[in-house]
Amino acid sequence: MNNAIRWLVKLGVEQGLFSHEKCARTAAAVGPNADLMEFAQRLIDDGIVEDIGSLETIGDAAMKNAAHGPPPEDAPTATSAPSAYTTPPFLSQGPLPEFDFTRIAALADTDLAFQLSDFMRATARYGASDLHLSAGALPFLRKNRELMTLSEQPLSTDDALRLNTVLLAPHQRQLFLDRHDYDYALALDTDNRYRVNLMFHKDGAAGAYRMVPAKIPRLSELGLRNLKPIQKFLTYHNGLILVTGPVGAGKTTTLAALVAELNETRDDHIITVEDPIEIVQPARRCNVTQREVGPHTKSFASALKGALREDPDVIVIGELRDLETIEMAITAAETGHLVIGTMHTSDAATTLNRLLDVFPSAQQSQIRASVAESLRGIICQRLLPKTKGGLALAVEILVANPAVANLIREGKTQGLRNTMETGVREGMCLMDGVVFELWQRHKISADTARANITTRMIRARITG
Repeated sequence: MNNAIRWLVKLGVEQGLFSHEKCARTAAAVGPNADLMEFAQRLIDDGIVEDIGSLETIGDAAMKNAAHGPPPEDAPTATSAPSAYTTPPFLSQGPLPEFDFTRIAALADTDLAFQLSDFMRATARYGASDLHLSAGALPFLRKNRELMTLSEQPLSTDDALRLNTVLLAPHQRQLFLDRHDYDYALALDTDNRYRVNLMFHKDGAAGAYRMVPAKIPRLSELGLRNLKPIQKFLTYHNGLILVTGPVGAGKTTTLAALVAELNETRDDHIITVEDPIEIVQPARRCNVTQREVGPHTKSFASALKGALREDPDVIVIGELRDLETIEMAITAAETGHLVIGTMHTSDAATTLNRLLDVFPSAQQSQIRASVAESLRGIICQRLLPKTKGGLALAVEILVANPAVANLIREGKTQGLRNTMETGVREGMCLMDGVVFELWQRHKISADTARANITTRMIRARITG
């Protein structure tokens, strides 16, 4: 068995994708001379692995790690018996990134920028999702929802300001100092992009750096439970599709995957309005025009107003956050455009209530009719910590069939739950059911399941 397969087995077992016993059977079936691709394909063909996206991810990691040798000797292999191997299940094998936060004042700006850039690349290789640099607080990383401090001393006011502005261009630095709030996209190179929020608080400057995936994921790689209804949403040439969830639920990644799918399957003009641009979408079959609030347009609403005169087929809105933007999105969906937008809501019913409640009471009847006519579907998602490391995607899907349209038109969104329960054949699913299924498959803990299930009867079925 070659080193790449050994690494694949090690990482896959740690991530809970498969067991040692099943890998041993697969190894015997493919023979000692099989390569990584043959081994991985056999896992798929035999039904051992269903999450193909995760398998591809650990396959890439296995190839990189194999270039440096086999896994550690104490790591179990496909032919060994299961053991209590408890090394944290990180896909990347690099150590926790290090940065000497005590020497910031001694470094020139060019040296500080160089070292900070290298440090941020290391955090991405390590698999962290966020880096936080805040005055008066310990610098820390977030990985798989857990926080990891990087220093024993809080950042001083001066050091925090230098760290959070040293990578800015002069005009960006001035904007931040004038506004005291600044959002921007930071690209260190083609593989390392970050969504950055800078702000001031009582102790000084602070920055939150969200790592953006270097590779645009495919829909099939996201771990979606029901892929067919989502793919059907993308066949429409008009209407409204909503991607919703709390902060950190992976909405940006899902949105990028939807645009990438359109980009490869249709011949259209796609206009995106983002704040900021996070994932760059190169034109493939579609012409993709990406605009950023601030540098390219004054606001989401003004960009939408302009988009209607720019011959778009698909309009993608980074966030539906105010009355004017939501109203124009609904109008665009009614006038022959496919509109995809995001909202910070927890489930389909809440999403519709939030969408409708921003309008004054005099417009409610008209807006309900418009949404009932134009809505194609809602994808509401959460990222939940797995029992063996990593995050599991839980997705609630609403398909706007005639029954759903009638409930919206009549203002009876409280009946959506029953309609979604009976719409399983159309691909609908409720968050409670999806979370319960993840618990049944041992992907998440009982505590995590209970915290994300609202139905008392379902919660009662989960034992500690």
